[in-house]
Amino acid sequence: MRNILSVRNFPVLRRFALGNVLLAFDFDGTLAPVTPVPGRATLQRRTRNLLQELAHQYPCIVVSGRSRSDVLQRLQGIDFREVIGNHGIEPWDTSRAVAKAVRTWLPVLGAKLGSIPGVIVEDKTFSVSVHYRKALHKRKAVRAILRVTRNLPGACLVGGKQVINIVFRGAPDKGLAVEKERKKWRCEKVIFIGDDETDESVFALAQRDRFLTIRVGSKRASLARFYIRSQREIDTLLRVLLAARNTPGTSPRAFKSAGPSPRH
Repeated sequence: MRNILSVRNFPVLRRFALGNVLLAFDFDGTLAPVTPVPGRATLQRRTRNLLQELAHQYPCIVVSGRSRSDVLQRLQGIDFREVIGNHGIEPWDTSRAVAKAVRTWLPVLGAKLGSIPGVIVEDKTFSVSVHYRKALHKRKAVRAILRVTRNLPGACLVGGKQVINIVFRGAPDKGLAVEKERKKWRCEKVIFIGDDETDESVFALAQRDRFLTIRVGSKRASLARFYIRSQREIDTLLRVLLAARNTPGTSPRAFKSAGPSPRH
């Protein structure tokens, strides 16, 4: 993985930014900082302002593990072309069969995990997230969660940052969702920024020349080609994308002054 905010990688970012490109973002841990209580995640004001500008320069979408209605509420006032929820399921594959499967899982999860301190079962209608960020004994909590969730009929588990996501087997993922949106908006290329295991289905598309994949935080096992060091650098990346779009002749020196890291 290479630091996308390094001056050395400026030509790659500029080439994508000046093309017919779709910008796609995860929400938690990417656009918004991760919080101990998932419901309190929010955009910083400066990030919101940058996104408002960016949405006028590029077609932009958000692809989140949250329910679509949840993310829409947090992104009010920003002209995203689409907001996709439940790891790629909403708004297209919201079948009754998937919702019914989730309803059969919830009583089991509540009965067997509800008594574990710090474990939160989040019902998202078309998927479930079991958070253990606040659990005092995290390893013990994870073992208990896996023991229960592995036996749920039709369930597929996807890990995350102190969360285990449960989706219906065969449900669309973020990779399929982003590719669908690329075709919908007739974009030749995609810049995708994400931070979690559920984003790996998009990072897997990095081998295709039309995808520039950027992970928040370097991770050797990730399929993303580039990274930014932490969520705190998201505003720098957004400013660089704005500068690249507004000033096509931007030089590496100007790119550096916009805030990228000198590191490789």
